[in-house]
Amino acid sequence: MSLLRNSKLVYRIYNFFHREKLKQNEDLYKKIGLKKHYAAPVSSADFEHLDPSLLAPSQEVKTAIQTKKNNLPKEIQDQIKDWNQNGFAILRSFYSDEKAESINEEVDHLLDTGKVKWRYGNKIMFAIHKSKMLTDLGSNRQLLDVLDVLVGQPVSLFQSINFKTGSQQRTHSDAIHMTTFPFGNMIAIWVALEDMTLENGALHYYPGSHKLPYVMNKDFDNISSKLWLGPKDYSDYENKIQEVLAQNPMEKKVFTAKKGDVLIWHANLLHGGEKVLDPKSTRKSVVYHYFADHSVAYHEITERPGLRIIQGR
Repeated sequence: MSLLRNSKLVYRIYNFFHREKLKQNEDLYKKIGLKKHYAAPVSSADFEHLDPSLLAPSQEVKTAIQTKKNNLPKEIQDQIKDWNQNGFAILRSFYSDEKAESINEEVDHLLDTGKVKWRYGNKIMFAIHKSKMLTDLGSNRQLLDVLDVLVGQPVSLFQSINFKTGSQQRTHSDAIHMTTFPFGNMIAIWVALEDMTLENGALHYYPGSHKLPYVMNKDFDNISSKLWLGPKDYSDYENKIQEVLAQNPMEKKVFTAKKGDVLIWHANLLHGGEKVLDPKSTRKSVVYHYFADHSVAYHEITERPGLRIIQGR
């Protein structure tokens, strides 16, 4: 990490000019008694002394969530029944082939018109800010009901990532990128926009891994100072995850999905991308991330509070 990117002051100045997007955290800081400026760096260390129940859903919310669960089609209730045990659920053929293909055409159009661009090699970030069609896909009413039920409180769409090829990303937990207080108040889905095979770098995941302790900065010696972020980088975090898996052997599953299938995973489920065996293959897909509406959101490694441009409610 460069010296400039390692400076907390740089992020603090940037955050200062984005108060509207940080207002969610500012209000929640007051509720939980965290004395911190809205633009200040924030990490898991700031919440260690705080009671997570301060942001627990009310009985009214719990009752509403139970009603949503009862109203879900039995097929979907069956597909999510092992969520607590496994940390993932699969909704088969949730979207039609036609809907998936329309999204592929939309992505091509966004690229052709320059409204979105590839970042980090093979990702399109936040296309929901440029496309109502992509926003609507991730804000499907029945899908949001399912996610509300799994998290136990209302959630809102926050981020999208489109892929054309396999990510080949090493195993990780999304909780290091999109951390919350209380833990577990983020949920993600992955939508197959074409059939997946072992050749095109399918998604892999470890059932039950969401029950493992969250790996935060202190767990891989990435301790920051008042002025500087911790000395470690993302590869050090990935190495730590490999240590965790070596100490806690688990079965790895590979999601050879069909077009329109949806994989939902818990904030702390360990997952990644398999190696692409056929370099000419595509793996068209889109990932959506959602935050519980009443949770503090931040990025653990860079200690940036979450800029929440919430979509879909």
